[in-house]
Amino acid sequence: MIRILVVDDQQLVRMGLRMLFEQAQDIEIQGEADNGAEAVRLAERLTPDVVLMDLRMPGMDGITATRRILAARPATRVVALTTFDDDHLYPMLAAGACGFLVKDTPPAELLDAVRRAANGEAPFSRNILDRLVAQALHARSPSDTPMDLPVPAITPREREVLGLLGVGLSNKEIADRLHLGVTTVKTHVANLMAKTGRDNRIRLAVLAVLTGVTPD
Repeated sequence: MIRILVVDDQQLVRMGLRMLFEQAQDIEIQGEADNGAEAVRLAERLTPDVVLMDLRMPGMDGITATRRILAARPATRVVALTTFDDDHLYPMLAAGACGFLVKDTPPAELLDAVRRAANGEAPFSRNILDRLVAQALHARSPSDTPMDLPVPAITPREREVLGLLGVGLSNKEIADRLHLGVTTVKTHVANLMAKTGRDNRIRLAVLAVLTGVTPD
């Protein structure tokens, strides 16, 4: 059973998420919070596996709450719930969020995202990745392009895996595409993190797009 904590200052959003998760036999909502401070308190008391975290809330925002939750319980998986025009994606990533989803994500995809997060993956909406890449490009000067892969020791197979991360595929989808086992894909992802210094799948995905290794 995946235990989750839902954090959002809008009651209708929390009600909708509760109705969705109540239909899933493998997901249990342990609690709800409408602000960051309450989220921190509940996370300490309930020890959820996954926290769905709104970013913009009165009082303590989602970024600060995420940082405090993960400082106390690093194993907790925090997935940001955001809007497409949110400008706080990189700070949330720096705070330790493992995934980013827009609030209008289809129900089936949201359920899958929670399961992926609990399984150690980094679920994110494609338009969120596009925005992260756009912000990264905007922060660089034209003289920085094109960007080279930082480590020449990446193997051809690791390059393929990196490219598929860049188009948002899960470990299973990458395994199916490359005819590999899921465990083998996880090993390649771990090797890529070690070699590139990117400590999560989202940073790897952004790197894949910036370096042009994503498949056409």
